[in-house]
Amino acid sequence: VIAYEPIWALGTGKIATFDQAQDAINSLDNDTDKINPATAENIRILYGGSVTIKNCDGLLMQEDIDGFLVGRTSIKPEF
Repeated sequence: VIAYEPIWALGTGKIATFDQAQDAINSLDNDTDKINPATAENIRILYGGSVTIKNCDGLLMQEDIDGFLVGRTSIKPEF
């Protein structure tokens, strides 16, 4: 499992656009494939970066995002 969070999102509450998140994770996916294609098939890449109940559906609809690394939001009952 690889978790990706933009450095500028750490603790800020700011989130990448869906396209920015997809592009970054797609790049990671391509890099792992170049290193070892067989292993890359089994790697899951999670997006972290102010994931909330309001944006998780849109993020999950992105092709290469396999899940989330959720911070403070994880303790909120609605999540």
